[in-house]
Amino acid sequence: MEIRIGITNSGRELSFESAQTATEIEKTISEALGSEKSYFSLSDDKGRLYIVPTAGLAYVEVGSEETRRIGFVG
Repeated sequence: MEIRIGITNSGRELSFESAQTATEIEKTISEALGSEKSYFSLSDDKGRLYIVPTAGLAYVEVGSEETRRIGFVG
C-alpha cells in the first residue's frame, strides 16, 4: 500500500510503502485526530516507524494495493 502524507509548511511530502491495509491506516489517523493526540505513527514494509504530528498534517493519500509489473510492458 503506497502512502503519501503532506505536512503543512513543507515543500516535501512523506511517501512510503506499507503492509498495513487502507482500513487500518484510516483507523489509526482518525483515532489520532479524534482523540486530540499530538501524533500518530505508521510503519513501512521494511520495518521503519514514521511518527507524524497531527498539528502539521495537511493530507494523507492512500494508494490502492497494486502489484508491480516486472519486465517490459508492450
